[in-house]
Amino acid sequence: MLFLTRLICSCRTKWNLIRLLLLALILFTFMVQMLTNIRQLPGELAIHIHNSFLSGRFDDAKLVRKNYTFINSHQVLYTNHSPLLDTNSSGLRRYDYIINEPNKCKGNVPFLILLVIGERWQQEARQAIRQTWGKEDFVPGVRMLRLFFLGKGLGWNDKGQRSLLEESRMFHDIIQQDYLDTYHNLSLKVIMGFNWISAHCPNASYVMKTDSDMFVNTEYLIHRLLKPDEPPKLNYFTGYLMINGTPIRNLGSKWYVPYEEYPEERYPIFCSGTGYVFSANLVHDIVQVSPSIRWIHLEDAFVGLCLDKLGVLPVAPPKLTDFNPWRVFYSDCEYNQIVTSHEMRPSDLRYLWNRLQKQKHKCVRTD
Repeated sequence: MLFLTRLICSCRTKWNLIRLLLLALILFTFMVQMLTNIRQLPGELAIHIHNSFLSGRFDDAKLVRKNYTFINSHQVLYTNHSPLLDTNSSGLRRYDYIINEPNKCKGNVPFLILLVIGERWQQEARQAIRQTWGKEDFVPGVRMLRLFFLGKGLGWNDKGQRSLLEESRMFHDIIQQDYLDTYHNLSLKVIMGFNWISAHCPNASYVMKTDSDMFVNTEYLIHRLLKPDEPPKLNYFTGYLMINGTPIRNLGSKWYVPYEEYPEERYPIFCSGTGYVFSANLVHDIVQVSPSIRWIHLEDAFVGLCLDKLGVLPVAPPKLTDFNPWRVFYSDCEYNQIVTSHEMRPSDLRYLWNRLQKQKHKCVRTD
């Protein structure tokens, strides 16, 4: 009986020990996840929370409460300081170039600049674009310039940066600047792209801003919308029109906009950021007016606010189906008569592009 009692106690002790070890493992995993999420926050805020966490002091939260609105534990969508504004000069803030191609337009002015927004790790997507709609010599007799605009990110190591530098040396189509590459900074990234064009390629005819997960029919865009045989349009801005757009106040939405960021009930007309095309003469004006515009992190709405301040009204494309902020169901003739389709993986893009090039001659244009 004594032996049985000792055996039961021994088992209970071992089980309690196992439970304690499991609890410690769960707590350790939780702490690692919390610290990982903190490192994804913009610099000053990440450092502040990280140091408070390690020191055990969470009483000093003034910085967090004053400057930021949280959506979840790793995403910050609002700061009351515009990253475009140089507080010393009240003009455009300058960000140093990490990778630059300042001579891309010297001696060869492009008809169309493809300004592609993406993230540094999307090397496969960039390569797919280079091999498909981003081919600079794809449309005979028309000079296109392809550029990928990137920032820098927390947690990006030297190996990743070396890989990006090697890619840049090979293709000379990457522009990287010293700002955080976050969703919150999309407006900043786009305006910095416009600023590069204004400084280094001011005599281009048109600019298309689009994203790295898009299908773009550059041949259709050039010949049916932009028409290189005609004089370039001035103050022209087109894409998928967003009319009577209202700020989303749902905290759970990716596109949440707090009242502090934008208190108005509606946005001016703007074009979906998945792809819009405009006269290059507007680039300088948008850049110049941007620091005076109320900061909003949604880049397409922000550009719309800039246009509204300039008195430029975006116009509908020739066909309402030309620009599509969603994925269009593929057919040879459908894709032969659109400008954009969304949500493309690199493998999808290559497959659909190559198929279209083989089949497009069978389609008769209806426009």
